[in-house]
Amino acid sequence: MKQTRHSFLKSQGYTSINLKKTGTNHYQIKAILNDIEGLFILDTGASNTCADLTQTEKFKLVSENSEIKASSATNLMQETKISKKNKLQVGKWNSKSCSVVLFDMNHINTALNERKIQKVDGIIGSDTLKKGKAIIDYEKNRLYLKL
Repeated sequence: MKQTRHSFLKSQGYTSINLKKTGTNHYQIKAILNDIEGLFILDTGASNTCADLTQTEKFKLVSENSEIKASSATNLMQETKISKKNKLQVGKWNSKSCSVVLFDMNHINTALNERKIQKVDGIIGSDTLKKGKAIIDYEKNRLYLKL
C-alpha cells in the first residue's frame, strides 16, 4: 500500500494544521499567543513573527523599543517594538520562548477589508516556520510542523 505524504510526515513526528486560503491567495491560520487565540497570516517572506501593535493588551505582550524596521509590499519602513519570551502555539506545536515584533498593521488590515477578508492579528513568519521545521503542502492547504 502506498504511503501518503500526510501519513509519512505524521510518522516522522510532524503535526498537521489546516490552512485557509484567502481571496488574496494568502493563507490564514489560527494560532494561540500567550494563551489567547488569534488569526494570523502565514508569510514565508516575513523574517519575523509579528503582531499588530493594537493587539498588545489582547495578547498580554510586554514590549520594548526595537531596532528592527518593518516594511512590506504595501507600506514603507516603520518603527517597531519587540516582545520577547512569549508562548506561541500553532496546532499541537508550541514554542515557550518566542519573540514577536509589534508594528501597526492597519495598512494590511485595510487592504484585507477592501477585499472582504477578515482582519488578522498578526503574521506567522519564517522564524517560527524554521523553528518548527515547517513543510507547506500547497496542494492540500496544510502546514506541517515538527513536534
